[in-house]
Amino acid sequence: MRKAAIERMGLEYAFSVRRACGLMLVAVSTYRYRSRRDDTLLRERLLALAREKPRYGSPRLHALLQREARVNHKKVERVYRELGLTLRRRKRKHCVRVGRPLLACTAANQEWALDFVHDVVECGRTIRVLSVVDAYTRECLALEVDTSFASRRVTRVLDEIIEERGVPQSIRCDNGPELTSRHFLAWAIERRIELLHIQPGKPTQNARLESFNGKLREECLNVSWFQNLFDARRKISDWRTEYNEQRPHSSLGYKTPKEFAREQEAKDVYTAGAGQEDSNAVPLPHTPIPAQTEDGVTINSRIQECAK
Repeated sequence: MRKAAIERMGLEYAFSVRRACGLMLVAVSTYRYRSRRDDTLLRERLLALAREKPRYGSPRLHALLQREARVNHKKVERVYRELGLTLRRRKRKHCVRVGRPLLACTAANQEWALDFVHDVVECGRTIRVLSVVDAYTRECLALEVDTSFASRRVTRVLDEIIEERGVPQSIRCDNGPELTSRHFLAWAIERRIELLHIQPGKPTQNARLESFNGKLREECLNVSWFQNLFDARRKISDWRTEYNEQRPHSSLGYKTPKEFAREQEAKDVYTAGAGQEDSNAVPLPHTPIPAQTEDGVTINSRIQECAK
């Protein structure tokens, strides 16, 4: 900036270099200094990597260059900016969400978790998988597969689960358009279900379902070849059955989710029965308390006095 100002003063006002440097408080040696460093090789390599990986930023490109030769990250950042490779990221507008921490659930249907997973079939067409999980029993309540999901389709799937299991107290989900639409919000209000929307960019606030999605990805999607949509539905449905009824779950003491759910249901039935028995129990025999009058004299003592 100062060098450009000095050059402009020399052209417009015919100032000498020494006088212009004095006015700008810049040493003449500093103005006349020309860098001897040659960044030609780095520029060429950085441009080649940027063409191969156009969405890589400066730190990631620096990591790739480090595999070939030792390069200072500040130098890479400077050349990266000089070449005009800086990525333009568009900041999306999100609703302001307050973080809801994960609380330990104590019964089924206290909280359901909901999210989407993406994959492709043989022809390259994208499919989406709607996963719904009970936060307490870890049961997979639904794995719906289709090419797209509108909010009405999501509520239809949830209504089918509600008919079988009952209404949940809350549903934890992200801020996707299907889960923030007016229809979905009105559906939740009508059924008195609390919606726990996580904060944007913080999937750890829905960690239970993220863990389940990782298992779904590793054990089913990554090892399966889907010929078409119907083949994907069949294979994913078979994996859901295996997950609920055969696969041991580490957080449930290596029991299956179905087995854990049956045990908890049996405990609830036993606890409810024990409470009912206690309420209908025959009272223990006890000595009757003699009735007293206002002056503190018992009725029995007056009867004895009259008999005398």
